[in-house]
Amino acid sequence: MLPPGMSTPPCRMDVESPDGLLFKDHDFSSDLLRQLNGLRQNRMLTDVSICTGAWEVPCHRNVLASSSPYFRAMFCSNFRESSEAKVQLKGIDALTLDQIILYVYTGEVHITAENVLPLMEAASMLQYPKLFEACSSYLQSQLTPSNCLGMIRLSEILSCETLKRKAREVALAYFPEVAASADLKELCALELRDYLGDDGLCGEEEKVFEALMVWIKHDLQARKCHMQELFKQVRLQYIHPAFFHHFIANDALLQSSPSCQTILDMAKRQMFSLYSTSSAPHLPPPWHVPLRHSYQDFLILLGGRKDNQQTTRDVLLYHQQTCQWQSLAKLPTRLYKASAVALHRSIYVLGGVAVSTGKRGPCRDVYVFSLKLNQWRLGQPMLAARYSHRSTAHKNFIFAIGGIGEGQEVLGSMERYDSVCNSWERMAGMPVGVLDPAVAVKDQRLYLFGGEDIMQNPVRLIQVYHISRNTWFKMETRMIKNVCAPAVVLGERIVIVGGYTRRILAYDAQSNKFVKCADMKDRRMHHGATVIGNKLYVTGGRRLTTDCNIEDSASFDCYDPETDTWMSQGQLPHKLFDHACLTLQCIPNTAAFP
Repeated sequence: MLPPGMSTPPCRMDVESPDGLLFKDHDFSSDLLRQLNGLRQNRMLTDVSICTGAWEVPCHRNVLASSSPYFRAMFCSNFRESSEAKVQLKGIDALTLDQIILYVYTGEVHITAENVLPLMEAASMLQYPKLFEACSSYLQSQLTPSNCLGMIRLSEILSCETLKRKAREVALAYFPEVAASADLKELCALELRDYLGDDGLCGEEEKVFEALMVWIKHDLQARKCHMQELFKQVRLQYIHPAFFHHFIANDALLQSSPSCQTILDMAKRQMFSLYSTSSAPHLPPPWHVPLRHSYQDFLILLGGRKDNQQTTRDVLLYHQQTCQWQSLAKLPTRLYKASAVALHRSIYVLGGVAVSTGKRGPCRDVYVFSLKLNQWRLGQPMLAARYSHRSTAHKNFIFAIGGIGEGQEVLGSMERYDSVCNSWERMAGMPVGVLDPAVAVKDQRLYLFGGEDIMQNPVRLIQVYHISRNTWFKMETRMIKNVCAPAVVLGERIVIVGGYTRRILAYDAQSNKFVKCADMKDRRMHHGATVIGNKLYVTGGRRLTTDCNIEDSASFDCYDPETDTWMSQGQLPHKLFDHACLTLQCIPNTAAFP
């Protein structure tokens, strides 16, 4: 029994066993160190002084030898220091030595911006790995885009892999800010190549090119010889064609290098030729470098009619990781039956009827949305006002097809927008003017499947436009009977998604044959569809019930072609139809650095 007033100390742990009691005092070793530190401070039982210059710190050899392999080797081997009363340590200042000895005796040290580097160097030399990592953790907490490249260099000097890894992560994640820092100009060619060539670099290729040119021009004579190898790190196929045309293609410095000129010529053919060159066997490997990991595919819904069938200005983005919907900047005006297409990391909304202006006729307006800026701007207007039309993109072009014109006539016309020249031009008209066909581009050809005539009768046609020849031809088929349905390119086939039917048809352009896929749950029309990661996503629309009533839908479904199965992704924030459903490839905005 304990004496009155005493209780069992919280550090004590008693464990009963068959042959007695195992007593554990978890504070014993730390108490022992504190006692030893008191003895050291009073110079009691100390048997060695650790010195730096004229500064001396009395210590116990056995404590030092127990604390680190460095001191163990010094005092437990045949080195002369094992018997000396004073031991000199070079490369450590007096304040750092005091902190190291205090750490040895107490396990504590106060790390600050002023002492972290000498502490880290001393911990490395004297072999205190936990103190070394504590200093590394402190430096990691101080990382910013403006100092991360310097930290990478420091981590290499100190052989600190954890700091190097974290500093590199910051450098890659905050590339635009890092590219503007003075440290980038001081990288050697090998370091810059390794940095710009990293798949994880979070920056648009236009910024990569600009950073490269700033680095070269910082010391042109010495660095010009590295231009060819470093220019290969710029993934030209993902640069906006207008930027390439105006800022890269005719750059005098690049033109002065025959090897860079070769890369430029090949890039021009890839970007601006309407003829397919993707299968050309002579293309050099740099053109086939994949997109950087920092780019993400975002599913975006915009416009359409929701809930009570009001035309909406809403723009919604779906986060696949959290399954949450986020509202973006609203459309500048309410547009009825406009069309939308994604091109070069932007969304173009074409035509439609601007219901909020009081004008009931179709318009020529084009609105352009940047996800990076979350902003809308006016684009170059179309040549013809139209609504209930279709649009699609190919290379640096957008095609606006058919629809209803200002006189409420069905249009058979088509026009093409050139994103490099920022201009529209008339192209050959389709053989048969139709409304709401399914549209997709595959292998240099634009395909129109079905649609309806002015009397709302389905048109059983496939109309094919040869892009490089500016010519059309048509094929009759009994397989097509879709109206108000989207089409997407999924793998090597064009998939027509519903349209007053549950049926999903996959069209093989090479064989001109259809393959039937698993049906949707409902007969669907006026819905949206897009592809992300080789899976088909279908949003909203209107469905025909079993008793032939029409209901608006908020469904959100996914089709997996590998298993030929459908799976619900939940519900849209509200019922929605006649909306645009697009995939936009973009680098998400980087959050403010802590």
